[in-house]
Amino acid sequence: MKRARFQRGLLLICFAGIGSSKLVAQNPVIDWNAVASTTIITNGATAANVTHTAAGAVTPGGSTLYFAIVHLAVYNAVNAVNPRYQPYLYTLKAPRGASEDAAAIAAAHRILINYFPDQQAALDVQYDQSLSAIPGGKSKDDGIKVGEASALTLIALRANDGRGANVTYTYPSSPTPGRWMPTPPAFLAPQTPWIGQVTPFTMTSPSQFLPTNGPPDLGSRTWVQDFAETKSLGAANSTIRTAHQTEIGLFWTDHGGRQYAAALRDLATRRNLGTLASARLFAMTFTAAADSFIGCMNAKYTFGFWRPVTAVQNADLDGNPETVQDPAWLPLGTTPNHPEFPAAHGCVTGAVAKILGRFEDDGPLKLTVSSAVTNTSHQFRTARDLEAEVFVARIYAGFHYRHSLEQGFLLGHRVARQLINTQFRPLEE
Repeated sequence: MKRARFQRGLLLICFAGIGSSKLVAQNPVIDWNAVASTTIITNGATAANVTHTAAGAVTPGGSTLYFAIVHLAVYNAVNAVNPRYQPYLYTLKAPRGASEDAAAIAAAHRILINYFPDQQAALDVQYDQSLSAIPGGKSKDDGIKVGEASALTLIALRANDGRGANVTYTYPSSPTPGRWMPTPPAFLAPQTPWIGQVTPFTMTSPSQFLPTNGPPDLGSRTWVQDFAETKSLGAANSTIRTAHQTEIGLFWTDHGGRQYAAALRDLATRRNLGTLASARLFAMTFTAAADSFIGCMNAKYTFGFWRPVTAVQNADLDGNPETVQDPAWLPLGTTPNHPEFPAAHGCVTGAVAKILGRFEDDGPLKLTVSSAVTNTSHQFRTARDLEAEVFVARIYAGFHYRHSLEQGFLLGHRVARQLINTQFRPLEE
């Protein structure tokens, strides 16, 4: 019943938005998600004077924090103009007749120039181009004011959220049973441990959904089975992984934030979602993704479990005679530079899939995801299909163990389920 109400509300806004979309060439929420993707991921690495952005925004999980801030500001601005749902954290009052499209554009623009000031010149050009498609007048001016107010309010609320904080993480200097340490080929220091301490968007704390079922004991049957599976299927020179499985493993080594942003834009376009429906979808999805990543990184740096490349090369140290050492073993992909448990892609994809699964009341999801690594696209009929592929992909890539993926997806599901039940609800409920 709850799921049906969710979808009926979404469809009502969708149909309402189609009529008003004639005023502009494109849906501004979709357009500015593309702008945000370029700003955060493509150009974010060179962000001047914003050290936490350069260190974290361009990473696959770290980018979700900035996507979430953009789309929460957009959602609150658009929802203030057309109030159908619970606002996120703060309530705005919009003048009657304000343009929701102008509100969306102004909110996204203000957030991006705040966090990526070195890109303001290019963002200003895109801002002017977007607004030029909206007829001038009071409606447009009022919409801009609402968007600006939404963005500035959220910026103030996130001012001391812990982004870029000096959070250190210690690890052994030589292989130690079960302990994470930098991995080949670059042996990079741990990636942005501060993300695991950032103030979450909807969780009560970064550790709210900390797994109670941690990494397996190195003497357990679970460890032996997980070790053997990843060692055989995830090796760079695996003789049992098929060409199709290899493509799947490499497909998901692309930047996950960019992949999901593009997939959402395609979904919103194909479903002909209006401005508010798109704003709600993007806000829910990226907020769930961001919180799941915060919770995941908190768990990773709590448990500090070793990656397969370290475990296989040093299996003689784990005290288990059933795990066989291979000092030359390397994974199919380049191992991300943070601890193994739980699987981050599992956390994020679990959250994303749980949100997108709400669309399936109207038929197959048909989500299309593309990868610049393999130059291929995969279509997923259901959210469960998406989860199933990402699950095995991280084993094929040689990054994770089965137990870690199970717990990662569980964490993502818990984050998304809480969000669905407590946030962005139709006002009629």
